[in-house]
Amino acid sequence: MRKLFLTLALMLLALPALAVQPDEVLADPALEARAREITAELRCVVCRNESVDDSNADIARDIRLMVRERLVAGDSNEEAIQFMVDRFGEFVLLNPRATGTNLILWITGPVLLVLGLGIAVLAIRRRKPGTETLNEAEEARLRQLLEE
Repeated sequence: MRKLFLTLALMLLALPALAVQPDEVLADPALEARAREITAELRCVVCRNESVDDSNADIARDIRLMVRERLVAGDSNEEAIQFMVDRFGEFVLLNPRATGTNLILWITGPVLLVLGLGIAVLAIRRRKPGTETLNEAEEARLRQLLEE
């Protein structure tokens, strides 16, 4: 029982570990921190909504290495991210930019929400409560149901 508990405890401690391998880590802590910041913003192109920093896929490892190469070569964070966007497209960004055709996607949701609310308000205002009356047959049926 004790071994099982220790195994579970070690597994829980290992859960937040990132997929970055020790041989990928840069010697300069500042560059490594920048690399981690960038790879946390990039999507693994084969995983479902998982950052490159968290993914164990081979392509994610390649992207992590490319980012580190770009930083060692002197690129800024924005240049390294743009290099990845140029290579893999906007899909590689976990938080896509609100520019160009993406702007349509960013705007469509709120516009449809406001439009739907406007239609609902108009429909509620046009409906006049209490103006509908029952015909004689409906009134008779209602009296019959109330008397039973």
